[in-house]
Order: sequence, then structure tokens, then C-alpha cells
Amino acid sequence: MQNQTNSGDDRSDVEDVAAAIREGRNLRPAALYRIVVLDEQLRERHIDLADPVPTARQILQAAGLRPVDGYSVYAILTPGEFEDLRLDETYDLRGRGAERFVIFQTDRAFKFTIDDRQLEWGKPSISGRVLKALAGVPPETYDVYLEVRGGGQDILIRDGDLIDLGKPGIERFITLIRDTTEGLFALPEADERYLNSHGVVFETVSDGPHTGVIFKQLPLSTGKFNHAAADVLILLPPGYPDVAPDMFYCDPWLTLQSVGRYPSCADQPHAFQGRNWQRWSRHNTAWRPGIDGLHTMLKRVEHALAEAK
Repeated sequence: MQNQTNSGDDRSDVEDVAAAIREGRNLRPAALYRIVVLDEQLRERHIDLADPVPTARQILQAAGLRPVDGYSVYAILTPGEFEDLRLDETYDLRGRGAERFVIFQTDRAFKFTIDDRQLEWGKPSISGRVLKALAGVPPETYDVYLEVRGGGQDILIRDGDLIDLGKPGIERFITLIRDTTEGLFALPEADERYLNSHGVVFETVSDGPHTGVIFKQLPLSTGKFNHAAADVLILLPPGYPDVAPDMFYCDPWLTLQSVGRYPSCADQPHAFQGRNWQRWSRHNTAWRPGIDGLHTMLKRVEHALAEAK
């Protein structure tokens, strides 16, 4: 570890910027300010800075990288976005909410979107593992896909796959929980009781390791869509019913009669059991284990279809 020190300051204390952010407090005056720098494989190491308002040049020098004009520095903000730092631009660690910086040996940035967040990457190639890390999802339970526009099937990106960000069309990625539910051959009793008592026709289905439930020919609002009914697929994640399902899928594809287009965030395909489903990106923000189940999902589907624009 290389430190950038101030010879006029004989203090030996070190202020950890990450700890200050976690604790929701201001930085304390200190001789050194500790940050984290990452390389293009997101390997981390700590460096200490004497100045709480460093430039990108100072960060590179403290990291021992020469010549500094051959590198690019990005601050990783708390929401996960990247902020490009010019070489002699100052960055105030005391109020910006970032303690991690990623460094690339490059002079070009490649822009892409993952889960609707726009990011920049300083290399023309990126791996599936790094995409998951940037998205902040557990790599063991999530998959990352390259979105294919125009009705094509999204492409699964494995951890070791390298994606060329310079190619046309390599610009949008999504992550989805890996819906493996090995051994789930029957729905929880509460789900079956609810669906049967409400006259919902359903089928428990599987496609390889993936398991789901199809609500058969769910009625739709009269005159709203180009079809009067549709099958609706709910994929069951590992740990269901303690873990929430995410999104739902329709077949046939639905367009709004009033405008002749797909509803917002419902224009991407998902292959399951040989059928090309219309993915509706409607995410769960709350789930109550032991209380919520397929009745919750059914109501969320009905609400999403009723409010579709």
C-alpha cells in the first residue's frame, strides 16, 4: 500500500471514508483519509490520502500508477452510478458519499445500461461476473442477460463470458434471479386453496430447473388490449414462498388498443417451455414471508394490467 503524506502534519490517525459513510457522519479531521481503489476486474485495495479533497491525479499517484495520464478514474457513488473524474479535477470526500474508485488503463469510456442504470466502463470488454458485481446482485443466485431488441430472445451471459462493448447493440443488460426451485412439485397448500376457491385456472410448470405457475386465460379489461384474455406466467424463485417472485409474463403479447403499442416496460421477450412470453418489468418492493403468496402476485398482476399505459 502506498501512502500520500503531508510532511507538515505529524498526526498519525487515519479516517476510513467508508466507515464514515456507513455511520452517516461527517469525516473527522485526520492525517490520512482511507479510500478503496478497484482495478478493471473489481479487485479492491486500500490507499491513504493526505488530502480530503484529492484530484484524480493524486489518487493515481497514491495508488502507485504511472504515467497518470494513461489512466481514467471513476468514483462509484452510493446508488451505484459512476462519475468520471478529470485528471486535475478535485473530488471532495467530505460530502460526496463515495469511498470507492475504479481505475482503468485507458482513455476511452464505453457506456451501457444495466437494470435501467447507465454506467461507464473503461475497457472494451467486460465479463458476466463483473456485470453482476456492478449491478450489486449475488452472483450465485442471479443471472445477467444481454437485452435483444425487436422481439429477439435475451442472451444469457455466463460469469466467464467476455462481452465486446464496442459492438453495435451491446448496450443494455438486465439481471434476474435464477429461478431454480428443484424439488418443488406442488404449490404450498395456502396457494392452492386460494386459487381453487377463487376459480382461478392454473398450471404448475417447469422448464429444466425452472419452475413457475401459469394463470390460464386470465380475463382482461374489455377493450383495453388487443386480446380479451391471456396466460400469465409467474416464475417461482428459490426459497418461495419466503422469497418474492419478480415480474410476470404474458402470452399472447398484449398491446394497448388506444395507442397501438406495447405498455411501458413490457416489450421484451422471455423464453419458457417453448413459448415466447412478453415480460412485464413490474418489480416487488415488499414481501411478507408467511403472509404473501400467489394471491399477492395475482392482485399485483391485475393491478398492473389495469393501470398499464
